[in-house]
Amino acid sequence: MSKLADTNEKIAEKVVGGYKKIEDGVVGGYNKMEKGIVDGFNKVTDKCVEALFAKEGESVEDAKKRLRKNI
Repeated sequence: MSKLADTNEKIAEKVVGGYKKIEDGVVGGYNKMEKGIVDGFNKVTDKCVEALFAKEGESVEDAKKRLRKNI
């Protein structure tokens, strides 16, 4: 290969590598944010079910199962 083609190939590898690092950072950040939001939502939902719908002595999971049956 010519020197120009070798240089072009090296540049292309660096650009692709840089893009992959950025992509991994963005996707990783999104996944962390999504997990935090879903976990927070589930905690709030569990507290609402516990306070509003669970019968005395009934666990949150049992209350959810009971509520699903009534849908």
